[in-house]
Amino acid sequence: MACELRPAQASDATAISALIRQFTHEFTISADGSGAEQFLASISVEAEAGYISDPRYRYITACVGDVLAGFIAMRDRSHVFHLFVAPQFQRQGMATRLWQAARASAPGIQTFTVNSSPAALPVYKRFGFAPTDSRIEMHGICFVPMRLPLD
Repeated sequence: MACELRPAQASDATAISALIRQFTHEFTISADGSGAEQFLASISVEAEAGYISDPRYRYITACVGDVLAGFIAMRDRSHVFHLFVAPQFQRQGMATRLWQAARASAPGIQTFTVNSSPAALPVYKRFGFAPTDSRIEMHGICFVPMRLPLD
């Protein structure tokens, strides 16, 4: 499978938002998303376009042909803000490739952090992250804060 990694563009915001929305059931507390309105607004097309254009964020997309297979977004070079891989491209090393590309784009960073969905914990543990707290529930979503020191 030929996969191209490239920086995201504002025109990718629609596909990025749609990809994230496929997984909201994995981290919203209520199945219908109630209580998570603030989070859901933060992953809208408009919000994602804003992040992509903000210099604090770096988005790297993985595309197979014209299809967005996955992407990673880093905030301030050290916080994994988003990492999503479309279901049909999972278990093929795509998340690892995206993580390696993001890490390589942040030389000198000594510690990475992420707020992992419960379903993604095994992926981040494989990358070397460790939980720093138990599961947190707020704003209608749940996550586990994790940290990866490179000391």
